[in-house]
Amino acid sequence: MNKKDAGLLILIVVVGAIVAMINPRFLLPINLANTANLIGLFGILSIGQAFVIITGGIELSVGSLIALLGVLFVDLIANLGMDWPLAFMLILVLGGLIGLAHGWLITRLNLQPFVVTLCGLLIYRGIARFYTADGTAGFGFGQNFPTLEFLTAGRTYGIPNSFIALLIIMGVTWVVLHRSVFGRYLYAIGKNEEAARYSGIRTGRMVMAAYVICGVLTALSAIYFAMYTRSISPASHGNFYELYAIAAAVLGGFSLRGGEGSIFGVILGTILLQELQNLVNLLGIPSSLNFAVMGGVILIGVLVDQQWDVFRARRRLSKAAHFTPSN
Repeated sequence: MNKKDAGLLILIVVVGAIVAMINPRFLLPINLANTANLIGLFGILSIGQAFVIITGGIELSVGSLIALLGVLFVDLIANLGMDWPLAFMLILVLGGLIGLAHGWLITRLNLQPFVVTLCGLLIYRGIARFYTADGTAGFGFGQNFPTLEFLTAGRTYGIPNSFIALLIIMGVTWVVLHRSVFGRYLYAIGKNEEAARYSGIRTGRMVMAAYVICGVLTALSAIYFAMYTRSISPASHGNFYELYAIAAAVLGGFSLRGGEGSIFGVILGTILLQELQNLVNLLGIPSSLNFAVMGGVILIGVLVDQQWDVFRARRRLSKAAHFTPSN
């Protein structure tokens, strides 16, 4: 655990203690379970966003993708009668292909990630609304798909299975990002893509792989969110979820310039965001202020990241000034 992660963990404990003192309902098992479920849902999404941010990119279309892929998943198994494991895999593959398309446009056609994913945000939301004729897709999976119900909405020893899934994904992605050559390449690209290219790294393939990972994890989140809400309105489902993912990554130490961050950090960022969300709900603060909280969190995270970089730069200069080479 690095210093940023340790500081964030302390902040989470302090905020949690304050919330519990203000409203003891925060520590009720039902509230903790619901919060853990939301941490699982948004944590999976945030890890995918983190893989893109580490390369210096951004993925703004994840909220719209959650709406589109959620609608397609519902239609495949509830209306077309497809077996849920096959529908599950098709949605994951489709998410990966969309991520691949984004990566290709960015690396092969040299389009800006902001432009590509902003267009995706508009396109996928429009397709979802057209596909459902702007109607709401409602369903009750529990009666016909007990296994799917258990995996996405059930609990094991009181722990939401979505949170367990997040822990598994966190473990796998931690190894990929922090203990593999692939992860080291992603960090190198985020630090200096041109230098990474000259050192022999196939930067285009690495960046595309990051967007594919983001697409697959977004698709998995779409399935979980579909099972969680049980009703999808394409015009609003998943709105601004990309902000939650970006905020969690930034809070977790991922620099928007790329090349920094840890998987553990992004999970801590997700926990802090849901803790703040819980604080808003328990204190009766109008839900209309949720986005203001998210915006403030992102701004604070960026400011802290910037000032931390300035502090480290000054510290390196100070050490260099006081260094005296031995004779």
